[in-house]
Amino acid sequence: MPSEKVLQAKQAKVAALTEQLKNASACVLVDYKGITVADDTKLRRELREAGVSYSVQKNTLIRLAMNAVGYDQFDSILEGTTAIATCENDQTAAARILGEFAEKSNGQFSLKAGFVEGTFYDEAGVKALSKIPSKDVLLAQLVGSLQGPMQKLAATLQALVDKKNEEAA
Repeated sequence: MPSEKVLQAKQAKVAALTEQLKNASACVLVDYKGITVADDTKLRRELREAGVSYSVQKNTLIRLAMNAVGYDQFDSILEGTTAIATCENDQTAAARILGEFAEKSNGQFSLKAGFVEGTFYDEAGVKALSKIPSKDVLLAQLVGSLQGPMQKLAATLQALVDKKNEEAA
């Protein structure tokens, strides 16, 4: 039977993890076995720069926190080595970075599951999320696609004005 001190420490971890999950707009669970310390350090740095919180936790603690938030779909996934990545702002940052890392790792690092804004995604869903560009890239693509027709309209209107000026002269 665990001592009262150990039990309180675990309860504090579950409470902190529950709060982290409540504030997260996205979460990704990964199986990290087999990666080197150097790769892990590089991955953690990249995640930190993107505003993603990444930590290795015991499956039981993650399960308790997920159930407290209402995500019981993760119960069957929480086996083996598990790390959890959460992000409050960017819904695809964790999936994008971890998905790219998983592709390069030759099967040593794999995506398990995740959620975005309350919607559960299995491994295939998280892989699909990892292919979505960041919000900034999507906005730049939108502006670029809107800019082309506007430039054509402006050129057409300018040609009409020039033609009217030539006729008047």
